[in-house]
Amino acid sequence: MATTYSKVKKSYYELGIIPELLKLMKPRVMSLVIFTCAVGLLTAPTSVSFQQSVIGILIVAFGAGAAGALNMWYEADLDKLMTRTCLRPIPRGKLNRNQALYFGTSMAVVSVVSLYFITNALSASLLLFTILFYVFVYTIWLKRKTPQNIVIGGASGALPPVIGWAIATNSISLESIAFFLIIFFWTPSHFWALSLYKADDYKKAGIPMLPVTNGIQDTKKNILIYSLLMIPTIVFPYYIGFVGEVFLTLSLLLTFYYNLICYQLYNYKVGKFNIKKAKHIFSYSIIYLFLIFVFFLVDKVL
Repeated sequence: MATTYSKVKKSYYELGIIPELLKLMKPRVMSLVIFTCAVGLLTAPTSVSFQQSVIGILIVAFGAGAAGALNMWYEADLDKLMTRTCLRPIPRGKLNRNQALYFGTSMAVVSVVSLYFITNALSASLLLFTILFYVFVYTIWLKRKTPQNIVIGGASGALPPVIGWAIATNSISLESIAFFLIIFFWTPSHFWALSLYKADDYKKAGIPMLPVTNGIQDTKKNILIYSLLMIPTIVFPYYIGFVGEVFLTLSLLLTFYYNLICYQLYNYKVGKFNIKKAKHIFSYSIIYLFLIFVFFLVDKVL
């Protein structure tokens, strides 16, 4: 029996299945989940032990990874058609769809149940909702049907800091909603900038992203609009007394620059776009969101 187990274990490592399973969990997305969840937890008014904090955040990350695996399971047929996703484990033949389904489902169940017993029912419920929303509402229902897929589907990506807050406080408050709104309104301009220079990929896969369905000019306009919506979204946590002038000043400076580069993209030739500017917006938006959440921590310390 022991010999059989050793052979199976050895074959798994030889086949490289462990690294491929980790890739299914979208590590880059998980890193964002870990960070924003941690900020939600650390800025909450209720203190949580270091051990419970670390375990809770990791469980949330695994739950997000489970959603990523289930996304790759369902979209394997599309992933192989797109240059951005063709190197994922299933299109490369490193894993099959059943493995992704079983792995994702198992991870989802384990993460939700674990969070329930280690923290509280509210945070576990929010994690369950996040996974189900990402898989069924965004991946299965919206993504192939509407160019607003990323707007509505962005709600799932905006929930990790809310879960972090709930781990600490066992509640949802205006402060945690402020976290949610920042990520929710940030998401469209971030992904639509990417979709501009990956439009051929999305067209080939039959995904109705905004540049494919509405054209370049409308996409540029929407990127600018959502960048401008970040101004009241950034002001909101200051308005409710959650943060002070340091956060507001630094965050608005970053936001005004974001508005500027999105306007420059919009103001380019009608019906065309500057690919360098679109890539710059996409890259800057990642740094922008990261720094906004860093400023939450700085404000907490100050």
